[in-house]
Amino acid sequence: MSIKDELQELADKMNARPEPIETLHAVYRFNIGDSGMYEVAFENARVVVTEGAEGSADCILTLSEKNFHKLIEDDLNTTMAFMTGSLKVDGKIGLALKLQEILKQCAS
Repeated sequence: MSIKDELQELADKMNARPEPIETLHAVYRFNIGDSGMYEVAFENARVVVTEGAEGSADCILTLSEKNFHKLIEDDLNTTMAFMTGSLKVDGKIGLALKLQEILKQCAS
């Protein structure tokens, strides 16, 4: 499954059960190694995934494809990844923490 397909599947899950994202209004950009950039926009209890960088992002996450898959599956120790430099966060760190909470809810 491609990264875009994986993000779209996650977005479909969130859109089907939007309660955890109702108050989230943010754009996340994922810079994923050699796999490219993807934006995930949360607005009005909806999630939209686009490939590439369309505009400005509130939170930019830079990580490897392997760590991206772990993050999506809620199997990445984000604190350790951040401290060791395998996850870089630019922008609002609070939004990165909020995304982690949402991913935990989607994984369960």
